[in-house]
Amino acid sequence: MSSLFRIIRLLLVGERRAFVQGMALSMAVLIMGVALLAVSGWFITAAAAAGMIGLGTLFNVFAPSAMVRFLALGRTVARYGERLTTHDATLRALSNLRVRLLSGVGTSPYRQIERLRASVFLNRVTSDVDALDGLALRLVLPGVAGLMVISLTALAVGLLVHPMISGVILVGYGIGPTLVFFWGQSRADAPSRKAQAGMQALRSRMIDLIASREELIAFGQVPEAKAGVQNAAQFHSKSLSEVERIERATGVWLDIMGWAVVAATLGIGVSLVQTGETTAARAAIGIFAALALSEAVAPVRRALSDIGRMRLAAKRIVPLIDRHSAPTEAVVRLGKPVLVAKGFSAASNSNAMPLFAPISFSVAPGETVALTGRSGCGKSTALLMAAGQGSPCVGDMQFGGKDIARVERELRAKLIAMVPQHHALVAGTIAENLRLAAPEATDADLWAVLQAVRLNETIALKGGLDAVLGFRGAGLSGGEGRRLVLARAVLRKPKLLLLDEPTEGLDAPLAKRVLEGIRFALPDAAILMAAHRPEEVGFADRVIAPSPSIRVG
Repeated sequence: MSSLFRIIRLLLVGERRAFVQGMALSMAVLIMGVALLAVSGWFITAAAAAGMIGLGTLFNVFAPSAMVRFLALGRTVARYGERLTTHDATLRALSNLRVRLLSGVGTSPYRQIERLRASVFLNRVTSDVDALDGLALRLVLPGVAGLMVISLTALAVGLLVHPMISGVILVGYGIGPTLVFFWGQSRADAPSRKAQAGMQALRSRMIDLIASREELIAFGQVPEAKAGVQNAAQFHSKSLSEVERIERATGVWLDIMGWAVVAATLGIGVSLVQTGETTAARAAIGIFAALALSEAVAPVRRALSDIGRMRLAAKRIVPLIDRHSAPTEAVVRLGKPVLVAKGFSAASNSNAMPLFAPISFSVAPGETVALTGRSGCGKSTALLMAAGQGSPCVGDMQFGGKDIARVERELRAKLIAMVPQHHALVAGTIAENLRLAAPEATDADLWAVLQAVRLNETIALKGGLDAVLGFRGAGLSGGEGRRLVLARAVLRKPKLLLLDEPTEGLDAPLAKRVLEGIRFALPDAAILMAAHRPEEVGFADRVIAPSPSIRVG
């Protein structure tokens, strides 16, 4: 529950003023509803009593009539204002939560982001956050407002009618529904979580089915993939049916309690009138107020179907939004060299052995240094350390005289560009993909970087900068997509360019021309690359071949 309380705090604090107004309006709606029935009951009963004793012509009908009209219209206006205020505040709070979630994911280590499946991440940003949209609207605000109005009504009835009726209202509408809520919540929590997990599995499997349709067709696995989607749908439907069954049972108990309270207040009211302790009109106030308070406990039933999935979503989201980073440096002085590694080695994770023996090297402006070695020897991990995506397990990696991991993230993004092995393109135009690196770049700038990677003629034939790419850059070959990502990195005009096997998928003459074009476009940039091909090694000014780490034992 601590994760859920953390999310509640984030939502309410972020839009505090709007939610306070919404709470006040929610209470106003309930108070006016109770007052409307109570005044109406008193009015009808008092008018009947006055008529029976021959005082009907003297009974003032205008004041209570005006009060009934005021309460009826006021309740409608308050309900409109409450819905407008709370829904607007909730949408803004959820938008802020999504931004914070994306920021938290963005500060995760690269390897962790790389392992995060697109469908899983989509569920985090959409399904998990959407599961929390009713946290304020259907749980916190109506629950708190209902308890406060029940308490105020019980106090008013105790003063106007009799404390015994007040006690019945407190027990029947305060304690009783609370116990029912906790009983129902304990029963509905597990199936509600299963329903949420089933929905996420259904969405993930459907996304995977669509994204991998070509491979599934090629290997004849479409029936199995469809069966997985159907199984997830059936699991979700079964779990949801169980939640609805518990919700109906809870509703029955709440209805029984509501009618029991009304019956008890009616019996006590009749007894009080017979003993002369109160009048029939005053007794009617307590009876009709008890009848109206059933609206205050209605959210208990609606919240049951959501509480389990809310807790599950909060548990998954909180670790991401609460991610803390170490103190950072906002200023670096770039000189010669730009990047310095001292006795440096890297590991695939914090508990693993170093991938290679400690090495020392530097990369100066305008210089190209290549890291070579067998596949899996740690070249890509070394590049990630040079990009600030983690700290060396041994030694030190400095950028501009500062520990690279402590350089401010925004500053690193401005001064360092990296092209990993697995490039990423998004659905959209060529220009949109390139401007991810430099939103203010002109069309001339875009054509210049395309020329640098020898892609300008190909793009021109495909329709120019407005040519639209499909999902994951569909529409370009592997080599063309690789060069487009290289062009995007060049467009950033970084001081340090990190390239992981940049010419993979290119023929030898084209690979050489692309590397030359990158250097021509960035004459003063320091380039560090993981190299496998002779063209890449031959292009480097210096070559470093890390030795395998010596394992003891």
